[in-house]
Amino acid sequence: RMRHPRRRARRWSRHLMVLWRREGFAEDEWAFLADDASAREGDAIVVSLKRWLDERETLKSRNAPVGVAVEAGADAQAHLPELAGRPLIALAFAKFADGRAFSYARLLRDRYGFRGDLRAIGDVLIDEIPLMLRCGFDSFDVTNAPTLKALEAHHMPGSPLHYQPGSGGDEAPAGVRPWRTISVGR
Repeated sequence: RMRHPRRRARRWSRHLMVLWRREGFAEDEWAFLADDASAREGDAIVVSLKRWLDERETLKSRNAPVGVAVEAGADAQAHLPELAGRPLIALAFAKFADGRAFSYARLLRDRYGFRGDLRAIGDVLIDEIPLMLRCGFDSFDVTNAPTLKALEAHHMPGSPLHYQPGSGGDEAPAGVRPWRTISVGR
């Protein structure tokens, strides 16, 4: 039985987070920084959208990768096109009922051509992970104990068949989906 690797708590969080990918648990090379924290040279870092907007020129000149953590909000969507060139974007799920990060993920993948690591952070629940994968998420910072237990047991809920195309890259080719119709004029 595969167990998740132990990770040190990050400075900005009180919880121990575990990184999970489609292939299983993984080590995380990214360090999430608080807005007032300084980065060590050479570390791959993730900063808040606020810090990115305030310090983008300095952050762009770093010799190490810089990702951006985005919390859903009034101005977050307006900055998605600019962020599409980052190597990692972490979209926050503040609570179960807030689905804006799903929409941001689809916009980043489908409209803005984001090809980097799309990470779900915050309230990541096992029932949502299959939907997050279809929206294009690659990695998940998991703090929820029941979700960790289900992932350790290799339990993934969900249906293998979908009527709508996803952004996750694991869809059946368009020609083998007989239920999908193409609009007239295309």
